[in-house]
Amino acid sequence: MSNLKYWIWLSLRKGLAGENAERVLEHFGTPELVHAADEKAYQMVGGLSDATIRSLMNKSLDQADVVLGDCERFGIQLVTRQDATYPALLKSIHQPPLVLYWKGKQIAFDSQVTIGMVGSRQATPYGVQVAAKLAAELTRKGALVVTGMAQGIDAACVRGALKVGGPVVSVLAGGIDRVYPRYHQDLYEDVATVGALISEYPPGTDHKGDHFPVRNRIISGLSVGVIAVESARASGTLLTVNHAIEQDREVYAVPGPIDAPQSEGTNRLIQEGAARLILEADDVLRDFTERFPGKLRLGRDAALPPEVEAQRLEGTAGVPPHSDSRKRKEKPAKEDKDDMVYLRWADCKDKLTDDQRSVLLAMDGGTIQADDLVERTQIPTRRVLSALTVLQIQGYVVEESGKRFRAAVKLKME
Repeated sequence: MSNLKYWIWLSLRKGLAGENAERVLEHFGTPELVHAADEKAYQMVGGLSDATIRSLMNKSLDQADVVLGDCERFGIQLVTRQDATYPALLKSIHQPPLVLYWKGKQIAFDSQVTIGMVGSRQATPYGVQVAAKLAAELTRKGALVVTGMAQGIDAACVRGALKVGGPVVSVLAGGIDRVYPRYHQDLYEDVATVGALISEYPPGTDHKGDHFPVRNRIISGLSVGVIAVESARASGTLLTVNHAIEQDREVYAVPGPIDAPQSEGTNRLIQEGAARLILEADDVLRDFTERFPGKLRLGRDAALPPEVEAQRLEGTAGVPPHSDSRKRKEKPAKEDKDDMVYLRWADCKDKLTDDQRSVLLAMDGGTIQADDLVERTQIPTRRVLSALTVLQIQGYVVEESGKRFRAAVKLKME
């Protein structure tokens, strides 16, 4: 335990991320020796700013004690780079995390066909459908999907893997105790039940914008191959692909419409030869059958039988919120007076984003097209489509023929 404190202490030093942490560890050998060093010894390392040296001169372990207490309270495990359970795949990358915070099952990453899946937060319905389908196929055929927990493609990948019983791994850009987005509370619980939540940030850390690009190297670092599903030309998805290329991982991309902004990045990756075009899970898994003999089930008939899937799902939280196979605590209750499913507005405020609430409010009965929702809400088309996608996943909206949408719930405003 005392050794663990020094790893936490070192990981919390200001200005010591990335190459500075590597330089300091290489110079001193262990976190304990880093902690025991004096200012003159730190100056000999070279490249450290005065602010970083001042942070290293703070020898208090109180903050580490707080982190350990929070981990115990939230059921979070810690894995350091010296532990045998630290994934060798991840340890081999440039600037691997000093400490991993881990909630859920212990997963032997190095013996798994781990496939990273990344894509746009502002996903189109096409992207969400493809991501969920691919994640389900990969999982059913023996691969382990590694993704994030953001809205859009991340969430679709998680739901696809959970739909067939998991497991799935989500790498977070903040503390595991901080649910982000807030309406993904149930996804957090499901992933921790059948797979794992992983972060390099201690409990209590907010999910900040500059954490996401840093987090991306872990998704690719844990994976033998990375799939980009949807991406604009400049995006975090392409940063993850760049990490994957630098880490010598296989890179794949899903093609999209040539005039779709959210497919421009992935189409360019394919065009420039940075990623291989894929249409199904087997296009990825064929590359790993020899490296992982007996792990994968390829072919059209390779999916698990329905009764096996049911057994895997039974007794787990691995069912997406809109599934009929398990009643979820957040599912709107039916009123006795009619057949409509009701959703309390107070609950809606906690579970949905501003865009999603506005779109749901604008659906006042009957069916409506997305363009009409744009007109009513004055929200840009891309954001309306994204909100509709999430609302469909959650079971609050259904799509009818002719690309028309209908609310599946009725709001109770009192």
